[in-house]
Amino acid sequence: MNPTITFLGGAGTVTGSKYLVRAAGRQMLLECGLFQGLKPLRLRNWDRPPFDPRAVDAVLLSHAHLDHSGYLPILARNGFRGPIHCTPATASLLPIVLRDAAHIQDEDTRRANQHGYTKHHPALPLFSAADVEHVLPLLQVHAYGERYPVANTFHARFGRAGHILGSATIDLEIEANPAVRLVYSGDLGRWGRPILRDPEFATLADVLLIESTYGGRVHAGTPAERLATIITETARRGGVVIIPSFAIGRTQELIWTIRALEDAGRLPTVSVFIDSPMAIDVTDIYCRHPEDHDIDMTALMDQKRCPLCCRQYHLVRTAEESKALANRRDPMIIIAGSGMATGGRVLHHLKRCLPDHRNTVLLPGFQAAGTRGRALQNGARTIRIHGQDVSVRARVETIDGLSAHADRTELLRWLRGFSRPPARTYIVHGEPEGADALAAAIQSELGWTAVVAEDGATVPLG
Repeated sequence: MNPTITFLGGAGTVTGSKYLVRAAGRQMLLECGLFQGLKPLRLRNWDRPPFDPRAVDAVLLSHAHLDHSGYLPILARNGFRGPIHCTPATASLLPIVLRDAAHIQDEDTRRANQHGYTKHHPALPLFSAADVEHVLPLLQVHAYGERYPVANTFHARFGRAGHILGSATIDLEIEANPAVRLVYSGDLGRWGRPILRDPEFATLADVLLIESTYGGRVHAGTPAERLATIITETARRGGVVIIPSFAIGRTQELIWTIRALEDAGRLPTVSVFIDSPMAIDVTDIYCRHPEDHDIDMTALMDQKRCPLCCRQYHLVRTAEESKALANRRDPMIIIAGSGMATGGRVLHHLKRCLPDHRNTVLLPGFQAAGTRGRALQNGARTIRIHGQDVSVRARVETIDGLSAHADRTELLRWLRGFSRPPARTYIVHGEPEGADALAAAIQSELGWTAVVAEDGATVPLG
């Protein structure tokens, strides 16, 4: 059988990445992501898998974000028992990420059933904590640069992607006649960002999958100045800065930046609350994986300083501690999940703080279509939270410079690392505008032919 790849998510959208590779009677998944954002996409998570999970020999993960890993519990519940290959840091993060997702679903369904704002009776979670526990024994870890066999038909190697802790590019050698080399970018990070080492270049590929989250945009400069201005102005008004933030990557960079601003004397003394048990645990994991640290992070760790702590730093673990923040009247910063305000504790803070003009909601980076974050970004005057319409009088600000995703310029920089153009380049993991823009930029600046992957399509690799 000639090698093929089928795009089962992360094609025409920036979520739900799943790419099924078949060769020599074997099949494996690159990524196993959950769909998020628009309701038609979310509903796809409930569909019967478009392949037989029992027939999948292995999964290769680029990193631990849910849109790349969150379908694993459903895959395991439907009979998948093969290995899940990932980096050591991804293996450390996955139990936290998946257990947290199961917990949030349990809480959301309990609340929906209790208050009756559901069309399903009863509402059920997409997957359970028990489903998650079936996934974790399947993890197999590999260091960056280690070449390892997969299902007797493939060999794979992880390279540093610089996106979040443990994130990787995937170099997949497919034993066929002739052999095929498939390179997948995963989610690429950025050069010169704090905490993590820069992305590593790939040099050879017959077929390339390149993400395009920011394929049509160029990031603003350093976000530190704007972050300092927003925090200072909100504090002067006596308000609260609410930051919906992903627990992995973005929260740590926010803490790093706030600490650096404090060290430079550019912020007033403001209490910072990390209202996310997951983010707290993840921050600890960030400090325990030196193989991912850049020079500055390593230097601070060597000095026995905490690089990921602020001056007035408070860790909020329990629901009671989170609720108690509503009783405070002093200016403060609350960093809470989820990153696009789709669920989690940040919803309670938004519900309380959005109607007050003194407060600021700071959106640090990309907000997918269909999320509350995107609605706020687009100027919505009301937002529906827990079945209620909440008026928006608080200021809403966006800082793009905190994004952990490479922009168009940085994606092209990574592509220029190839010694020759791949025979085929497919644009994946991006909304249509970004994917089309990146395809055009690749054609005009590199002279390569690049095609935007079509959702559901199967294409040959040989």
